[in-house]
Amino acid sequence: MCPSSNSQSENSDLEYGEPLILRVGSSIKERRLDKYLHGRFSNLSRRFIQDAIKQGTAKVNGKVAKPSLKLNPGDEISFVLPEPPSKNILPENLPLNIIYEDSELIILNKQAGILVHPARGNTHGTLVNALAFYSDELSSGLGEFRPGIVHRLDRDTTGVMVVTKNDTAQWKIAKQFEDRQVNKTYLAIVHGIPELTADRIKASLGTHPRVREKYAIRPEIGKEAITFYEVIEAFRGFSLLELTPKTGRTHQIRVHLSYMKHPIVADDMYGGKLVYQWQLADSEPVVQEPVINRVALHAFSIEFKHPATEKIVRFEAPLPDDMQNLLDMLRKYRNI
Repeated sequence: MCPSSNSQSENSDLEYGEPLILRVGSSIKERRLDKYLHGRFSNLSRRFIQDAIKQGTAKVNGKVAKPSLKLNPGDEISFVLPEPPSKNILPENLPLNIIYEDSELIILNKQAGILVHPARGNTHGTLVNALAFYSDELSSGLGEFRPGIVHRLDRDTTGVMVVTKNDTAQWKIAKQFEDRQVNKTYLAIVHGIPELTADRIKASLGTHPRVREKYAIRPEIGKEAITFYEVIEAFRGFSLLELTPKTGRTHQIRVHLSYMKHPIVADDMYGGKLVYQWQLADSEPVVQEPVINRVALHAFSIEFKHPATEKIVRFEAPLPDDMQNLLDMLRKYRNI
């Protein structure tokens, strides 16, 4: 099949799973493969197209290509268009902890163990499924499967999150995130005590060179990442930190703390360990559940300009019970 020069996004009868042959026109020079294909299939997100290319579905001049490959006039592209994921969100009656709500926003206190939005292999039980049940008023969201979603928290990270009800509110708040005008603070319980009671961590982040799900410090190819921290409370072998990220990279706080040799408690992906009451009390080992069995990281507060009133608003989410319990045990057994 050889498509015409018109954008494929105008064709509602795309043949998914069949090779499409495209010839790069004479006006195209040094354009990335993913950007070129997104232009041809603009009804699909660029992330979806990038993921498809990474799975080996695109060949340029007969060779499997990467998303970043630069195209030249006359190049022949063979692209197998995967079936796009369904955009239907199944509403599910799941509990939501709502801190605040008005005509523009919903402010949530996200619980641990829940994904923000559906992803491959996880189409149910997410925050978006719960929001779809709760409200008929949600913005388009930033990407597929993400109505209302302006920013994310990791599955096991708890705390304050902003959800928008209309596209104007979404755009205004997303612009504040982009311009680094949103102030967020996190609380984390980490192994050890940093040498400095407050400091800035500046270390570029990128995908891990070997483990797909992880991120790593990548000075040469990573994106700028900056986190400020302050030691709020110190204990024997542990400390409570307040963290203020100035950039919003995936896993940023977790990787930065691991990088400075103070990983978050129970963050086994980045070097954190489970802790037990017998261990904190310096007692003989016994069979018991860990004090906390998920990453001890909590989004404590967020501050931004309200999209309707233009006034600065601030919202806080109290420390969840599992982190509070760990903190209480540290105060009991590990005070300095």
